Amino acid sequence: MKKILIVDDEPTILMTLSHVLSGKDVTVITSGRIEEAEEALDRYAFDLVIADIRLSGMYGIEGLELLSYVKKVNPKTEVIIMTAYGSDDIREEAYRRGAVQYYEKPIDIDHLISMVKTLGISVASSQKV
Repeated sequence: MKKILIVDDEPTILMTLSHVLSGKDVTVITSGRIEEAEEALDRYAFDLVIADIRLSGMYGIEGLELLSYVKKVNPKTEVIIMTAYGSDDIREEAYRRGAVQYYEKPIDIDHLISMVKTLGISVASSQKV
């Protein structure tokens, strides 16, 4: 059973990504706050974390901090970063900290599903949002 953690402060995104990425061999856990995400990371070994960069306001970069935390707790966990407020500097920093992929919102769901599959996680891509 594969485990995915999705971290975003927008409930609609959590619900949509959870629906799209859930499957018979995939468990999806969602979190709206970095503290909850860190607790989940301490409890479970995740195969993939998908995290928004801003979780608490205009200038937040909690997603990058979470990325560093993930790599410290379990270096084998893959991390995908997403943001609606991207820049070249943020993208470069995400990759420097170990992100496998960086998306600017709105995310191309088909591309995300394809990326998740290349990471060895079988998701039911026939689901529509």
